[in-house]
Amino acid sequence: MMNNRSDHSCLDYQLSRRAMMKTAAAAAIFGMPVSRLMSLASTPAAISAATAEHVILFWMGGGMSQLDTWDPKPGRPTQGEFNPIDTSADGIQISEIFPQLAGQMHHAALVRSIAGTTGDHGGATYNLQTGYKRSPNLVHPGVGSVAVHEKSPISDLPSFVTISGGAPSAGYLGQACEAYYVSRPGEKDPLLAFPAGISQVRGEKRLEILARMNNAMSKDMSAPQIQSAEKALGSAVDLMHSPSLEAFDLSKTSPEEIERYGDTDFGRGAMIARKLVEKGVRFVQVNRGGFDTHSNNFNAMRTHGEVIDPALSSLVGDLADAGQLDKTLVVMLSEFGRTPRVNGRAGRDHHARCFSCFMAGGGIIGGNVIGASDEDGYVPAEHPVSVPDLHATICHALGINHTKEVHTPLGRPMRLVEKGGNPVKELFGQA
Repeated sequence: MMNNRSDHSCLDYQLSRRAMMKTAAAAAIFGMPVSRLMSLASTPAAISAATAEHVILFWMGGGMSQLDTWDPKPGRPTQGEFNPIDTSADGIQISEIFPQLAGQMHHAALVRSIAGTTGDHGGATYNLQTGYKRSPNLVHPGVGSVAVHEKSPISDLPSFVTISGGAPSAGYLGQACEAYYVSRPGEKDPLLAFPAGISQVRGEKRLEILARMNNAMSKDMSAPQIQSAEKALGSAVDLMHSPSLEAFDLSKTSPEEIERYGDTDFGRGAMIARKLVEKGVRFVQVNRGGFDTHSNNFNAMRTHGEVIDPALSSLVGDLADAGQLDKTLVVMLSEFGRTPRVNGRAGRDHHARCFSCFMAGGGIIGGNVIGASDEDGYVPAEHPVSVPDLHATICHALGINHTKEVHTPLGRPMRLVEKGGNPVKELFGQA
C-alpha cells in the first residue's frame, strides 16, 4: 500500500532531498544549474503539559484487522481463528499473534472506537495521515510534516524520516517539512556520497561551482523555486557531512539485538527508528503493507504477527528501559479495519465504521483502553473517536496547539487539525 511512494498522488510534484541527490549523482557533475536540476529532480510524483518530543508512527498499509489484533471478540461469530491472550495490563486482552507485546501492554493504550469516513484505500489513507478528507484544490500536509513544522529541529539529521515506504506530501507547509526517504533500513544510502570517480575534494569544488551558477540563474526563476531547490540540495549535502548518519547504520549492531527485533525490514526499521529519535529526529514513519486481506486473512495475520510482535515489543521495552518512552509517542495505525464478518474466502473486507489503533509513550497512560466496539465489532458502542480527534491527540502529546491556523502560499488560512477534532485526553489521564 505505502510502498515506494507509488500509491500517493500527493507526492507527484514534490522535490525531495533524495531526488535532488539522485539527479546530481546520476549526472555526475554537480555543476548543473538549479533550473536543470529542478526539471530532472521533480518526480511525477491552550494545551496542557505534554511530554512527547518525538513520534514513531508505524503505518500498516492496506487495512489492518482490528479483530485479529487489538479488539478480539472471543466466543462471538466474528472471532475468527485467533484467541485472545491476557497481557501485563489488568483486564486488557489482545490477539494471540502478539505474545511478546502482551508483556508490554502496561506501557500502552488502545483506542477501539475509531470512526472512519471511507472504505476506499486512497481516500482513507489520505484521511488518516492528514486528518482531512481529500480536496480537489488543496494538498493537506501529513501529520509528520505538521509535527516538524511546529517543533524546532534538535538534530542535524532530517526532522522527518520515512522508512520502507513513502509518506504524505508536506503540501502547503513546504519543502522543509518533507520526509527523507529510506527504502531499505540498514543499507548504506549510495546517494549520500559523491558519485564513483569523483573525489571528496573534487566534489566539494563542484558544489562551489553549482552555488555560483545557481546564483547567476536566479533572475530567471521565481524566488519560491530557488528556495525550494536550494533547500533540498543544501539539506542533502549537510546530511552527507553529518556524523549522526551512524543512526542509519546497523553494521555495528549486535546479532543478539537484531534477532530480538527480528532480522526483517520491519525489525530493522524499528531499530533505526529508535536510533533516530535518540539522535533528535522528530518524526519517524515505518511502513509495512500487505494488510488488504480479502482472502486468507488468518494465515496472513499470523505472518504479520511473527514480524511485528518482536519489533514493536522490543522497541517499547527498550524505550521504557532507557527512560525515553515518555518523550516518544509510538503509534500503530492503518487506514481502516476489516469486516467482522469473515467472507467465503477466509478473508475480511474493508471496514471503516469502527477500527482500532495502538499507542504508547509520550504521556499516554499505560494499561488504558479508550472506547469500545459493539459485541461483534461493527460500530462504536462507547466513546467514538474521529480521525481529526486522533490528529489532535498527537498534537496534544507534542505540545502543539491543534487549533492553530497556518497560511497556504496563496494566503488561505488552514487549521493544523480539522475543526471539530479534539484530543482524547483520557489517554493522558485527563477528564
